[in-house]
Amino acid sequence: MAKLHEYNFLYGLVKRFVIFTFRQYYGEFVIKGKENIPADGPVIYTSNHTNALMDPLAIMSVVPPRTPVVYLARSDYFRNKTIRKLMYFFKILPAFRQREGIGSVEKNYEVFDRCLEVLEHNRPIGIMPEGSQGFTKQIRPLVKGTFRIAFAAQQKYGLEKGVRIVPIGIDLEDFEKFGKRIIINIGKPIEVSDYMPEFQQKPSVAINRLRDRLRHELINLTLHIPSTHYYDTIETAAEVANGSVAKMFNVVNTTIARFTVKQKIAEHLSNQEVNEPELVRKLEQTCSDYRQQLVKLNLPDWIFDQSSKITGLRIAGIVFLLILSFPLFIPGMLLNLIPFLGPDFLIKSFKLNMPGGLSSIRFGLGLLIFPIMYLLQGFIIYKRFEATLMQFLLLLPLQFFLGKFAFRWYQQLQRLRSMLRFRRLKHDHSQGLIETVKLHEEICRLVVSA
Repeated sequence: MAKLHEYNFLYGLVKRFVIFTFRQYYGEFVIKGKENIPADGPVIYTSNHTNALMDPLAIMSVVPPRTPVVYLARSDYFRNKTIRKLMYFFKILPAFRQREGIGSVEKNYEVFDRCLEVLEHNRPIGIMPEGSQGFTKQIRPLVKGTFRIAFAAQQKYGLEKGVRIVPIGIDLEDFEKFGKRIIINIGKPIEVSDYMPEFQQKPSVAINRLRDRLRHELINLTLHIPSTHYYDTIETAAEVANGSVAKMFNVVNTTIARFTVKQKIAEHLSNQEVNEPELVRKLEQTCSDYRQQLVKLNLPDWIFDQSSKITGLRIAGIVFLLILSFPLFIPGMLLNLIPFLGPDFLIKSFKLNMPGGLSSIRFGLGLLIFPIMYLLQGFIIYKRFEATLMQFLLLLPLQFFLGKFAFRWYQQLQRLRSMLRFRRLKHDHSQGLIETVKLHEEICRLVVSA
């Protein structure tokens, strides 16, 4: 644990591999605001916390490659000896919570001192200021530990600029599934020095003001749905009405633009929960009926926004491309079947569990299984066909690229199946489909009129 702030070759090598693999875990990897990452100096990176160890990796993926970030993570992750060693190698320190007892909380003083040491050497630390992991898309109240560290480190600089807090919003299309979208939204740095005059007079007031500022910034960078009773309703409505609202305001069709529209819808409906409760109650029933219909019809939500584009010609084109590329899909699937299915098989077989951390376990197992299988399969092919060393080396990345292609091919096949099902239901004048289309339109109408 000595010299926690220092960068070394092995750490850098492993970090590059982990971040490369982390980016491959997601089907779409979107970063906004990378220009807000400070070039140097003492920095505290903060983000919302919904996905166990994947959240620190999201932060690690946007900082400069040769910049080690020291993180704080919940202490129960450190109970296993092997995992504890890995955590320390990746410069992750345990943060003890109040419910673990007074003795445990006192250990935080040593951890905080280490954080101060890192900041004093102009290295960054990463903290999840909510204090624990949440399982909904909302920014929960922030604990004070982050701000106590920030002000303690700022003492070295007095009223001059020094420590900065960088807010980062992480939005996941799905908390658990592989191959989905992630948005990493980086906000402008907050200068702790701006709050130092007040801190010198009334520390508690300054801490609360800085805490409120950071929470406000995180809310603006994420999809924040504060409602408890209408959470599912607002989440569904924001997704369903996203396309209609975007078209109404001529919003460009980009991932970030659609995400911003979704934020606005969620914010507006959260306000309407108080201003127009009757309308939100009606929206609740409509969204509930809509979700039930999607399950009955076995159709994804996206298909209703693209229904006008699901033509016979488009379907024929997709079928043609899938058939044409099928010879590439087969080796890609065969060479990646164990790496793709292995993590879930091990999770079920050994009943591995980490609350809210299924994707973290799946990713961690994949870090081991993919390279091991690629090396093993490559060696078997190398021996079986008496290949050259150069061919063996080329085969290693080829397995990876074929695997990515096979997964994309499979995703496209799934989309095709949904489109064909939709076309068949439409051709048969399915009453269930007609009702679902009406519910979709009603949700959009209620959101626009809200």
